[in-house]
Amino acid sequence: MTRINEAWLTHPATQKVCRTLTDGGAQALFVGGCVRNALLGAPVSDIDITTDARPERVMELAAAAGIKAVPTGIAHGTVTLVAGGIPHEVTTFRRDVETDGRRAVVAFSGSIHEDAARRDFTMNALYARPDGTVLDPLDGLPDLQARRVRFIGDATDRIREDYLRSLRYFRFHAWYGDADAGFDAEALAAIAGNLDGLTRLSRERVGAEMLKLLAAPDPAPSVAAMRAAGVLAQLLPGADDRALAPLVHLEDGLSADPIRRLAALGDGETLASLRLSKAQMAALDTLRHAALGTAGAGELGHDLGVEAARDALLLRAALLDQPLDPHAPAAIARGAAAVFPVTARDLMPAFSGPALGARLATLKAHWIASDFTLSRTALLARDD
Repeated sequence: MTRINEAWLTHPATQKVCRTLTDGGAQALFVGGCVRNALLGAPVSDIDITTDARPERVMELAAAAGIKAVPTGIAHGTVTLVAGGIPHEVTTFRRDVETDGRRAVVAFSGSIHEDAARRDFTMNALYARPDGTVLDPLDGLPDLQARRVRFIGDATDRIREDYLRSLRYFRFHAWYGDADAGFDAEALAAIAGNLDGLTRLSRERVGAEMLKLLAAPDPAPSVAAMRAAGVLAQLLPGADDRALAPLVHLEDGLSADPIRRLAALGDGETLASLRLSKAQMAALDTLRHAALGTAGAGELGHDLGVEAARDALLLRAALLDQPLDPHAPAAIARGAAAVFPVTARDLMPAFSGPALGARLATLKAHWIASDFTLSRTALLARDD
């Protein structure tokens, strides 16, 4: 019998939520990501609980136990119970009544098997009792242990229920799949056969999913599989993933940055359909422009700061398929710390208006070319 024993599971507040349900005659089962990640030894961020109690009954039981209940998605069966400052999403067993490729009409159910059957991947249809005993109604545990991402039942049916699952497949493979074992042939065939459905998804959902995928330790194999299946061209015409694997290699222990990696796929125009935030799009455009420009490490450090300059040079090396200059970090640091010694006031009144700006730019170019060594006196003495 498989059992999990994690600190989050045995936390008194979480156990109180479970007892509140079970003492009221309802089931309380952990489900989805918290069970999957606990079995993989991965961090758990969200605690999801499923039950056969209707949401109204869950709220009644919580009120009687003095637990704060927030009807976060009560129409769909979800109530968030906050105990000990920890949110627990409690959702009634459900079954799909109708789907349109973007959202589902659901009905409440009393069956764990019906609840499991409406989920996407077998590794997400794992449940655990409050004592940690794992329940596996759809035989997903062997898939999880083999790090095999597999759709529940017929892959085409699962995708047509929600076309975002095509993207989720690649995201889950990047995070939890065995790269050496490759991808499930049935899943790839079903995804390639339902590309048209991707156009029905909101750009915000697609953008959020892409950022989650690119935050994985190494998303390059999954993105390459997306290209081979036709997904990349369908969602982002003109995107090119050839620089992504070299970029991941060059990052060498840096924390994953989805925007840096997204910039390896294309420019702002190519990626505009992802509906990123203004700040994200500005960062992407700045990074891409710097990477494709000719400014050296010191100049980039001065203009962009240490982190953005580093990212620009990493991206440039990946795009050009070249090694990173080992002296670049020191040059970036020098540039970021340097302060241009000439001000507009130093050039007035001899220069004004556009001529003043042009003269400042010329002197700054000389200063940068000197590796930030020219003094104010030396710069002002120049007559070129």
